[in-house]
Amino acid sequence: MSPSMVGMSFLVLGIILLFGKWIRVITPGLQKLFIPSSLIGGFLGLVLGPQVLGNLVEWSEYEDTTLALLAGGIFPEDMLTVWAALPGLFINIIFATLFLGKKLPGIREVWNIAGPQVAFGQTVAWGQYVFGILIAILILTPFFGIDPMAGALIEIGFEGGHGTSAGLASTFQEVGFPEGTDLSLGLATIGLLFSVIFGIILLNYGVRTGKTTVLQDPGEISLKKSEQAGIVDFDSRESAGKITTKPESIEPLSLHFAYVGVAIGIGYIILQALQLIEELTWGRITGVYLLEHIPLFPLAMVGGIILELFLDRYDKYKTLDRNLMMRIQGLSLDILIVSAIATLSLDAISGNLAPFIILSIVGIVWNVAAFLLFAPRMIPSYWFERGIGDFGQSMGMTASGLLLMKIADPDNKSPALESFGYKQLMFEPIVGGGLFTAMSVPLIFNFGPIPVLILTTIVMLFWIGMGLLYFGRK
Repeated sequence: MSPSMVGMSFLVLGIILLFGKWIRVITPGLQKLFIPSSLIGGFLGLVLGPQVLGNLVEWSEYEDTTLALLAGGIFPEDMLTVWAALPGLFINIIFATLFLGKKLPGIREVWNIAGPQVAFGQTVAWGQYVFGILIAILILTPFFGIDPMAGALIEIGFEGGHGTSAGLASTFQEVGFPEGTDLSLGLATIGLLFSVIFGIILLNYGVRTGKTTVLQDPGEISLKKSEQAGIVDFDSRESAGKITTKPESIEPLSLHFAYVGVAIGIGYIILQALQLIEELTWGRITGVYLLEHIPLFPLAMVGGIILELFLDRYDKYKTLDRNLMMRIQGLSLDILIVSAIATLSLDAISGNLAPFIILSIVGIVWNVAAFLLFAPRMIPSYWFERGIGDFGQSMGMTASGLLLMKIADPDNKSPALESFGYKQLMFEPIVGGGLFTAMSVPLIFNFGPIPVLILTTIVMLFWIGMGLLYFGRK
């Protein structure tokens, strides 16, 4: 593949993303649903690609040579190949930047401030495994013949999102479940769409029944028109980041990108060391190799934490700016979502449509039920404002949770935002794209669904007990 095609692939991806933003700006319905422009752009790429436009041309059996050129969609095959590889690369950047530039508080401080949300978030995440695996054992495998590894897809797609789903593509291939990538990406899309829809429904329910503390009138559930369109008012615009180095010495953005490279490099070294240890110890004895199926991105997050601890102690010039790092993360996430959706295989989903629908329904029902049942009993104060953020994250992504918290508490009168940020420190390293998320499919592959179901049930019950009996009594 020529370098020019790689460059052209990024240019076209940018144009698709721009069209996605334009479509959102002129479409009030998409604005009210707060659909990200990257998701709209991804669907636009999917429609114009071989999966939709290409199949329509083939089904029409039209012999005209001009129309026949569209049998593979409007994008060259090499361009689609480049796009298909991007999610697996950019997920490493996203996870490496999660904690870079963020002041890491002590464990005690995190526990005191965000402990209730840690318990609630962990309950929801482990419950997605429990009910997903249960459904796989009782329904999906015996009636539809789908691999029991599908039981892990709710957590990977809903809690992990598009990034985690795409990042696990190589793992799904290695364990002989390639359709898992497209199914989890489809679930991530369903989760992202319904996170906001059900989030707004829950907000209206909470205000009308007096369960919210900040909002008292359903008419307050709104954002300004410019915010719905995704445009920041001119007078409210903030700097995207601080210039920490002189551009003539090194461009600040280049320096931050270099920091990301170092974090990913540290993660790669850790992963190679762990795989070598496994090869020389328990792997050689038992013949079971788990770490060889682990992707790089959760270790890139660990590398970012290690680098942040190092810079916090030894970088006396404080050259790392959190806002610039967030811009790199946001760019990577947009590229990942557009490319992942644009190259989604609809054949894999249509071939497993019934299991896909069942998993979607089970995931949505569990998340809504857990929010209504556990959040008010686990979070002592401002339970609705704090819990709605975890609900949004558990179905879509962190941005969904932040959006719902902003609607529920527009002036940050509650500790929701601070608690949510602290919660991530004790949440994302494990689930939601963390180490267990990466290991869940290899665990089911090597040991079967029953032992993993027992393990996840025990962990879920532990967090339920911690939330109800410890934090719930405060």
